[in-house]
Amino acid sequence: MTEELFELELVGGSIEKAYRQMRPEVEAMPWGTLDPREYPEELIRAARKSWTGAAFQEHRTGAACAATLQSLIEARAPLDLIALASRFPLDEMVHVELCSRIAMEFGGGAELTYEPDAMVAKIGHGEEPLMKAAHQVVAFFCVGEALSIPLLHGTWKACTHPLTRAVLKRIVTDEADHGTFGWAFLDWVLPHLEPDDFEALGATADLAIAGVLANWEAIRRRPPASDAHVHDLGWMQTDAYLELAERSLQRQVMRPLSDRGIPTRPLEAAV
Repeated sequence: MTEELFELELVGGSIEKAYRQMRPEVEAMPWGTLDPREYPEELIRAARKSWTGAAFQEHRTGAACAATLQSLIEARAPLDLIALASRFPLDEMVHVELCSRIAMEFGGGAELTYEPDAMVAKIGHGEEPLMKAAHQVVAFFCVGEALSIPLLHGTWKACTHPLTRAVLKRIVTDEADHGTFGWAFLDWVLPHLEPDDFEALGATADLAIAGVLANWEAIRRRPPASDAHVHDLGWMQTDAYLELAERSLQRQVMRPLSDRGIPTRPLEAAV
């Protein structure tokens, strides 16, 4: 696969005007209030890398939402579920802009390359439309989005700078529906499933959880940030973040899946 540089652009003109009318809160953020000269150079580099990575992850999530939306339409899921899900790709594109503009406030985005064909995991490949949608919802929403809400909320509550706090609050507000969507879909689809389907969905959840745990290991190896600035930059200290993450994984992901008859490996076994 050929890697490409992660770069973003706006068309401008009437297209951008229509976009701004759809989501005026982007321009209402307190842009220009963050002065990178107030922070050590090593933290500025880390912030540029972190917020560029956040923009890329939001971009990936937008692609995952769009792929799931297509599967829901193909499966003729209830119209109100489809209509709710149709908003999610737009939310994610807004989050991409917000995160990338934070990186620009710190002096510019960091170089990041990726493989376009690998942006979205091939979840549910080869399944009939309804089961494909179910696998995607479990991986992208019941694990990914359901876990992101408490982590984003915790980071927002810890944040102290007006700009990073406003951006995180916007993302948390949008993500509320993303996090509950997976459970709404499962509650509708469960009566349509066969016994073997529950085991298969559990295996998909285990794969998604394994990816989360691998990301935690990478976070655990990062050097600690300065207590004096970490909350300004939109971060939590590593130990506090990982403690919240593990607790949220148990309560917001594994327990609700179990309540719906979808088995997952114990966290100790997954680790």
